[in-house]
Amino acid sequence: MSVRDYQFYSLKSTISEWGPVFLGLLILYVPTFYDLAYGVWSKEDQAHGPIILLLSLWLIYRKWVEMIDKSKGKSTSSLGWIVLFVALVLYIIGRSQQILLFEIGSFIWILTAVILIKRGYIALKIMWFPLFFLLFMIPLPGQVVSLLTMPMKMAVSFVAEHILFWANYPIARNGVILQIGQYQLLVADACAGLQTLLTLEALGLFYLNLIHHTSALRNITLAVLIIPISFTANVIRVIVLTLITYHYGDAAGQGFLHGFAGMVLFTSALVLILSIDGGLQYFVKAQSIKGSHSVISNN
Repeated sequence: MSVRDYQFYSLKSTISEWGPVFLGLLILYVPTFYDLAYGVWSKEDQAHGPIILLLSLWLIYRKWVEMIDKSKGKSTSSLGWIVLFVALVLYIIGRSQQILLFEIGSFIWILTAVILIKRGYIALKIMWFPLFFLLFMIPLPGQVVSLLTMPMKMAVSFVAEHILFWANYPIARNGVILQIGQYQLLVADACAGLQTLLTLEALGLFYLNLIHHTSALRNITLAVLIIPISFTANVIRVIVLTLITYHYGDAAGQGFLHGFAGMVLFTSALVLILSIDGGLQYFVKAQSIKGSHSVISNN
């Protein structure tokens, strides 16, 4: 069999095995994602949702060949049918009662069930991160977001105020309202809220999965530091918006440059992640060289 014939046969077998699954997923979830695109995902604080979905699908595609090869001939799991039943119940309740936590969450459980039914635990082990990453696109209940967002906004506002005051700007704060010159700025949820923190946390975890460092210390340290990195990036965004408003007026602060400040948020977070990762790389290499010299000395 030629290479071309083998590729055609492989594609044909993949379509015959997975085609009905993909079709079923499209029938179930195209309406869901359509409603999200023109509903929750159209809001600024949930704009990361489609990005998380696309990145997760790309990660699944990236791991697909490895999953097929390593799970070939292995036993599947009957537990997948139970998971599938629970996922369908969640989907029906979520879709009919408009509970996004259930409706979108069922998508992750259905993917998990399909993998278990068709390829077993080995395949699920390979695909665990793309499925876990999908959790970041689920909108949290409003009560939870409000409860956790207020102290975060207070902290970001406090730090931003003190930095600008140290830089000799005429600034004062009342709760989450910053007064600079003749302008008042409300630190909104989108600027320093829980969803922003989760989005930046997702960015950091995606980076870790993509780079895939061999050093466990480096991975764990960077994962833990993503939280203060996210906080710092939020502070930078609030400071940038405050300075734009102070120097160019309220219209500039709330217009195009407000979106630009959002880009500043993610750019600064990415720069901080890369910088800290570079520092950790230097530290790990230094420790490795030190250990090697110690072994040579002992010998």
